Amino acid sequence: MTRPSTPPILSELRNSSSPASQVAALRALKNEIIGHEQKKEMWIGLGVLDPLVRILTSHKGSGKRRHREVHGSANQPKRRGGRTDEEEAHLQAIIVLGSLAHGGPAYVSPLNAGLVIAPLLAVLSAAEFSPVAVLAALRTLNSVADSLSLEHSPVESSEDGLHSLLYTEQHLSIVAQLLLQASLSLTVQQQISLAAALITKTCHEEAQRKLLAQAGILEALASRLSSFVIATGCYFVRSGCNADTTTTKNLPAATIKSRLAPILEAVGTIIKDSKPRAIQFLSAPALAAVFPRTEFDTTSNYERKANTWNSHFVTSFANRQMPPNSIEALLPQLPSLHYRGSLAQTSNFPPLGAVGATGKQSQLSRTVSSAIEVIQNQACDFTEDDENPLIAWLIYIVRAESGITRLMAAWVLAIFYRVGLAHRRRETGFALLLIPLLVRMLDKDFKESVGVASPYESSVLRSSDWIMKEQAPAVLAMLAVDSLELQRAAVDAGAIKKLSQLLKESYDPLPTSFSTSLWTPQPPYMDNTESKASASRLGALGLSPSAYHVTRMRETVLVALAALASLKDEYRKAIIDNGVVPLVIESLKPFNTPASASEHSKTPVDEISKNRKTLTGNPNIVILAACGAARGLSRSVSTLRTSLMDAGLAAPLFVLLRNQDTEIQVAATAVICNLVLEFSPMRDAIIEAGILKILCEHAHSMNASLRLNSVWALKHLVLTAPNSLKKTCLEELGPSWLKHIISSDSEDFKGDKDMGLGMPIAMGTPNAAGEQVDLLNAVDKSRESSQAFDDEGEEDLKMVDSIGALSRSGSDHKSNSLFSSRCNGRQNSLETSRWGNAKDGESNPTNYSRTDDLAIQKEGLDFIRNLICGPGAPDMIDYMFSELGQDKIFDMLAGKLRGRVLHAFNRDRRLGENGVKHLPPQPEIITSVCYIIVHIAAGSPKHRQLLISQPELLKLLVPLFTHAHREVRGCCAWLVINLTWVDDQSDHLNCKARARELVQLGIYEQLQMLESDSELDVRERTKTAIHQMSQLLR
Repeated sequence: MTRPSTPPILSELRNSSSPASQVAALRALKNEIIGHEQKKEMWIGLGVLDPLVRILTSHKGSGKRRHREVHGSANQPKRRGGRTDEEEAHLQAIIVLGSLAHGGPAYVSPLNAGLVIAPLLAVLSAAEFSPVAVLAALRTLNSVADSLSLEHSPVESSEDGLHSLLYTEQHLSIVAQLLLQASLSLTVQQQISLAAALITKTCHEEAQRKLLAQAGILEALASRLSSFVIATGCYFVRSGCNADTTTTKNLPAATIKSRLAPILEAVGTIIKDSKPRAIQFLSAPALAAVFPRTEFDTTSNYERKANTWNSHFVTSFANRQMPPNSIEALLPQLPSLHYRGSLAQTSNFPPLGAVGATGKQSQLSRTVSSAIEVIQNQACDFTEDDENPLIAWLIYIVRAESGITRLMAAWVLAIFYRVGLAHRRRETGFALLLIPLLVRMLDKDFKESVGVASPYESSVLRSSDWIMKEQAPAVLAMLAVDSLELQRAAVDAGAIKKLSQLLKESYDPLPTSFSTSLWTPQPPYMDNTESKASASRLGALGLSPSAYHVTRMRETVLVALAALASLKDEYRKAIIDNGVVPLVIESLKPFNTPASASEHSKTPVDEISKNRKTLTGNPNIVILAACGAARGLSRSVSTLRTSLMDAGLAAPLFVLLRNQDTEIQVAATAVICNLVLEFSPMRDAIIEAGILKILCEHAHSMNASLRLNSVWALKHLVLTAPNSLKKTCLEELGPSWLKHIISSDSEDFKGDKDMGLGMPIAMGTPNAAGEQVDLLNAVDKSRESSQAFDDEGEEDLKMVDSIGALSRSGSDHKSNSLFSSRCNGRQNSLETSRWGNAKDGESNPTNYSRTDDLAIQKEGLDFIRNLICGPGAPDMIDYMFSELGQDKIFDMLAGKLRGRVLHAFNRDRRLGENGVKHLPPQPEIITSVCYIIVHIAAGSPKHRQLLISQPELLKLLVPLFTHAHREVRGCCAWLVINLTWVDDQSDHLNCKARARELVQLGIYEQLQMLESDSELDVRERTKTAIHQMSQLLR
């Protein structure tokens, strides 16, 4: 069999006879492969990448090409467009590489192996290359980034790949320079848009966002954004200064050729989930120039501008009489509505907080959505300072613009809202101005009206219509996740019906593709066993663009449904009535992958290409979002007893609990927390299926989130369970392990490592007045008060634990042992602080360990609290003492109330006197400890006698009678009630002795001070305690 001869085009590329013939060969190659997938595969197999890379790297320019184009000097023979043959060859080679990269993820592997990315990045910085070549290189790099998004693998791992090479100080500085170009030409404006788009497509990890912020990309983007502010005439100038000379002259101007959407999307990609980076962006010099601080004497520059940017943009606002420093005048007058605070989460259920998708996520999860669980627990610590005028300007852009620009402006607004850089009063404006526009984007027939070519239309993955369907639900979720007012606005606009329809459409059959591989004598097996990729062999096929689109849309729709289901039972029922529960259950099922890697490696390429359109199951990002939706819907008793049980929610969750991905296990365990509550009809079936053993195994995990959720679920599981199950649970979990997770603290292992760093405490600490102050997340008093304010939310709070549940019926005021820990009070501020700390990516990593420890300690304490309540509580108290050790339990409880004192030794001693660092006990930990003591006192008379014989522990309780948290004060009153309760006459003398001991400890005096407490519940409990004490002290 004769060997086929080398094609003439390839021969010419390898050994060109002249620059002109090389250009002709490149053009012929370009015309042959564009739009022809089979020819692309053929040319890759022939090894065309090597000569293409050689052409790119062989250029040795003699001068600065970009400078010559401006000043017009070149003595070399010119071709079309004023380029030499050599420059034309470079341009054509870049275009050919771009066409190959456009072929999909299968072409990424040969491009990496062929060392293509480094020469393309070099084009961006080399002055010898023309602006057209730089533009072509940016397009090619964007095509590579698009193809990477379709890969099944988590993240590109090649050292010669785009992510590895782009995120270096050298190349990021080049990207910043591209963004700061001042030329008004169409080519340069397209370069700016593509450079911003490249940031969006490649920035997936927190480390990358940090690098972008450190490289000056945020400042460059702020400069670009300020040019659009100037184009609208909405900037401020100091009195007595000429605007054109002080502000606009030194900033690049936005023209009709400029595109705002890519700039906003890049900004959102970098600042999302990070308040420090958001502040860094708002503090950029360019934005400070157009929006100077209010202490300066400034005036507005509202005037009708020339038609410089988007001819449809200039509106009648320029004719108004605008007050100084008030962009608010651009916005409609809104009705003055009384603020209705966002309801906190139903206390029976854990906050949607322990689940967070990391690692491989969809592009939307990385750039728009922080996933419902992360969003829910980022405490909106709203600013009390002057709000940056950019917030009002963005609201105006949302109203004035349309399509992608509107969506991206809304996303950046949502980010500022989530990190607390927008006033809470904006909620009404968002409900009336933003939410209806976002919901309208969910319409099936909604189309963007594009007057000029959109930069998103150049990519098969970046269709404007696709982007809106994918990202609008996530922006809606960010805004509405913990705001009842915004949820109401979304529901009134028809969001539930439209989201449900989109979820159903995501399960429609995908369109077929007619792209097939060329026939060859050898079977086109995908050999994944070779350790090194080849530049002449295609890599693994990923998702088709349509499959990728529906996957992203499915994920974000589930996130939005979870957000709308987070507060009101009415909205949960509406979601269920739209028939999405079976689809949520279906979304919990992972991909059906081959049995082994070797089996996958022997699968023909054509077969995989066929299967990738018919794969059943979902990627991890969809499963995580589905877990969030299932968790939100399961927060209702009625849905647990009907729809979710009928749909078989538990079965797929058991599969996910054994998933190899830890994040999937974390998400599934979070849903289980709701399914094992005492009123869940699935509880018994789940216990019989062996959930106890699985949760105990996960409780020993090295992953803090999985450990936290598992202990949380076990806490619910033992509530009202028979004593036999409680004992089995404690044995399976391990008494020593339980003591370890309650007593362990990251500070024990750090020693004096961070003593000089002044690490902030993640939870509440007392100030000089003795009040609890949360240094990271201020106590959201509005959330607490809003439950009493909003009558519509009352039905949803019926399952909330109440301190009144401690009382028995009638005149029986002794603590009822059925009172237990589910998810105490409003949204668990400990979990809030955990995610509030997580949103600041620049935080010290040791803070994560500290807050993780505190969260797990609290759940461990609540596990003990539920273990010793319910029928047979006295027996369980005895069992707990025998297993954990009576003295060790009391020592552990006392230790939690004392706080911690750490010594800095020879480190920085400025932290305190003699270098001592004081860590006061946290309110959540104090509450859990107090309830354990309350339950011990609710046991038998011998347990009360045992407790009163612990004077050191009781002395630590005395200051808690004046604690800032009402629940702690209420616990103290209940403790006195239980200690002075007389079961029968045989205990009367001992009870009188306990009362006298309480007087000697000073507890009776502290109790009398609670008679005038601000909380009605505390006052009522105090009256009962004083009455019992008075009867015994006669």
